[in-house]
Amino acid sequence: MFNPEEFITEAIAKIKDEIGDEKAVIALSGGVDSSVCSVLIQEAIGDNLIAIFVNHGLLREGEVEEVTNTFKDKINFKYVDASEEFLTALDGVEDPEEKREIIGKVFIDVFQREADKTDAKFLVQGTIAPDWIETEGKIKSHHNVKLPSGMVLKVVEPVRDLYKDEVRQIGLELGLDKKIVYRQPFPGPGLAVRVIGTLSDEKLAVCRKANKIVSEEIEKEGLNKELWQYFAVLTDTKVTGVKGDQRDFGYLVVLRLVSSVDAMTAYIPELPWNIIRTMSKRITSEIPEVTHVALSISDKPPSTIEFA
Repeated sequence: MFNPEEFITEAIAKIKDEIGDEKAVIALSGGVDSSVCSVLIQEAIGDNLIAIFVNHGLLREGEVEEVTNTFKDKINFKYVDASEEFLTALDGVEDPEEKREIIGKVFIDVFQREADKTDAKFLVQGTIAPDWIETEGKIKSHHNVKLPSGMVLKVVEPVRDLYKDEVRQIGLELGLDKKIVYRQPFPGPGLAVRVIGTLSDEKLAVCRKANKIVSEEIEKEGLNKELWQYFAVLTDTKVTGVKGDQRDFGYLVVLRLVSSVDAMTAYIPELPWNIIRTMSKRITSEIPEVTHVALSISDKPPSTIEFA
């Protein structure tokens, strides 16, 4: 049986031995994996850790403020807005694997620049087992696993061999706020893999609004405690609709609501139909660019949780 207290003791000792008196930067996203790693590393090396939260322009609505307010007074925190750099690099790119590779490269460029400012030698990542299993199995590459060649920073991954449920146990043992521990997983590439096809300011805005509506309705009903992830995908398909007695031709949004324990498998639970209808009505009425909402009912496997 997994023992979080024993893991914490061993992990801190290993980190001290690996990093020593050097400085390290950590890719802090605000999710449980990187949050747990931030606390573990800080326990081991103190303020020699710089926790860097990078805005890549692909975050959910309100996420910059939420993560900044959560961590700015708790650890050695730094916010970096690199959104223009990421979005420029992604301009015109359709393929999701290419998006992931580009995002991974730009992330490393950003962290290397920030590390150079403080003479940091190590990059800490919240990589967990499903990340490298899916990457090595060629299911989909994770930007924190498929790192670019020629990288100077040495990578440290304290929870690499753990699954999400085990990381959450560690978070609780470390005294992290339950809101962080049970925060809905969000992919590192962000909305780049929830907007199918090329990215644009309009598409990202639509996707953000749709995701906010899904979160509001799920959390209002308390279903967030039962679901692993709940989000909206903006497809690259357009559908004819009717708005104000006039023909409209707008985007198709797909709702994805799944339950899981460790992200290696996932299933679609039965949910109250009125919740699905409410989300659909709100999305099509509050987001003028959307004419149609569909529901994804495929388990993992054969599907993956994210669409891209």
